[in-house]
Amino acid sequence: MKISFHGAARTVTGSKHIIHLKNGKKILLDCGLFQGMGDQTLELNTHFGFDPREITHVVLSHAHIDHSGLLPKLVKEGFKGKIYCTAATVDLATVLLQDSAMIQESDVAFVNKRRAAQGLPYIKPLYTIADANNVIPLFVPHAYNKEFQIDKDIHVTFTDTGHILGSAAVNLRIQDNGKETRITFSGDVGRYRDVILRSPEEFPQADYIILESTYGNSRHDTFKNSDEEILKEIQETCIENKGKLIIPAFSVGRTQEILFALNKLENENRLPDVPYFVDSPLSVKTTEIVKRHSELYNKRVVDIMKTDKYPFDFKGLKFITAVEDSKLLNSRKDPMVIISASGMAEAGRVKHHIANNIENPRNGIMMVGYCEPHSLGARLMRGDTEVTIFRESYQVKAKVSSIRSMSAHGDYDDLCQFLACQQPSQVKTLFIVHGEYDVQKDFQHSLLKKGFPEVEIPNMHETFRLD
Repeated sequence: MKISFHGAARTVTGSKHIIHLKNGKKILLDCGLFQGMGDQTLELNTHFGFDPREITHVVLSHAHIDHSGLLPKLVKEGFKGKIYCTAATVDLATVLLQDSAMIQESDVAFVNKRRAAQGLPYIKPLYTIADANNVIPLFVPHAYNKEFQIDKDIHVTFTDTGHILGSAAVNLRIQDNGKETRITFSGDVGRYRDVILRSPEEFPQADYIILESTYGNSRHDTFKNSDEEILKEIQETCIENKGKLIIPAFSVGRTQEILFALNKLENENRLPDVPYFVDSPLSVKTTEIVKRHSELYNKRVVDIMKTDKYPFDFKGLKFITAVEDSKLLNSRKDPMVIISASGMAEAGRVKHHIANNIENPRNGIMMVGYCEPHSLGARLMRGDTEVTIFRESYQVKAKVSSIRSMSAHGDYDDLCQFLACQQPSQVKTLFIVHGEYDVQKDFQHSLLKKGFPEVEIPNMHETFRLD
């Protein structure tokens, strides 16, 4: 048995890992899109580094595009098997993949206008909406903590990781050449004591673990109250400076967490009286899906819903779907809060809102999640005084702030707590993925000190033989 790594290898996005069985079966864990990788992004997304026709099974940890976003291309290029995930992941991935395809088509249409003017040949999108729709019939949903078979020799159990709605660790029990091997892929690990979701669950003892490491050498600021930080920025930007507060937020997870916080402030009669807009058709859809899956909420939210049936809604909130209504927000001069995707500010309507407001010192931009180092969000967070948006330069005069405590990724302590159910000496190899290389090296050192005998940091397309 072998395992090969084709994404999220010494980088954060593009999660793709293959388990190769001696009988020729190949299990692909995730099939994610690379994001925010600068000039490398298109090349990385164009070439898998493996033949999709040889993949026999896909198991998807969760719906985020950096874990699911190349499934339409995989199917387009010959994958004919099933895709196994949780029920909530099916619901979210369906709308996320359709949205991703729409962005692919839109971006290529924009580029092709310029290429036509220059006499250059047209280019094609990575995949189309039709390609995304071809993925949907292949999804097979399964519940948490109920083992199922995807092949006579391959058993799978999903355990909740509390990262986003439906996120799961993939626990595999594989019979290969007369020997059983237990492999766990963490997907992305969430926060213990998350605002909305349940905490990550314990998982069965594994022989091999593939573990994410986004915040593997740092701790979130748990002493700061995100509700209070949001309130502070709204008060300063909208009330004192009479400006607009732009909040880039991922459509899944982060947007709902912000709405939950604002709803709480309204219930406490502390929410400033300004208009609040969620400007993202995708966020509208995903918020409805989150509402439908209340069985995945933690006890605190369930208790709140006994007296507040709609914890993601409040006075003054409007959802924007039409492009014309989105454009009107930029022509308005009154104070407001705009929550818009994407969270890294790399795509979507939020880029337009930032471009239209970044050079006004009355305005504010508040980052609320992880940003890949090459992304616009990361450049804003590190204090760049000039940024390029849509190939034009802008002076950063708006105030840029960030709330690290809202990250959906567990920090060093959360990752260690996630591993606490394991006997380190029984784990033959722990593979660190989904992280920046410097972070991974620090995390590797910590895990070796905790008694894990072998900790590897795979490189792109690297293959390891499992004993």
